[in-house]
Amino acid sequence: MFVYVIQCFDQSYYVGVTNNIERRISEHNLGFDIRSYTYKRRPVTLKFSEQFDDPLQAIELEKRLKGWNRKKKEALFKRNWEEIKILAKSYSSKKHKSP
Repeated sequence: MFVYVIQCFDQSYYVGVTNNIERRISEHNLGFDIRSYTYKRRPVTLKFSEQFDDPLQAIELEKRLKGWNRKKKEALFKRNWEEIKILAKSYSSKKHKSP
């Protein structure tokens, strides 16, 4: 299984999971499903993918990435683990501040 992040033509990001990354990116670009998020945002470009032997691990990462903000996803594309840690701490401290 693959977890992937694509950048759409409108610069938004889409996170998904698939068992065939080449086919799935092609489907996004061909626009098979008019109801899909990417249909009106084509073409798309693959920014990140990671392969897993365990589908549950892939689904877990997909869910986690869907919760990440734009800056954190862009740090992931650069494989900048230090920046991801800083952004995670920054988000966590903002989330837990008292009013």
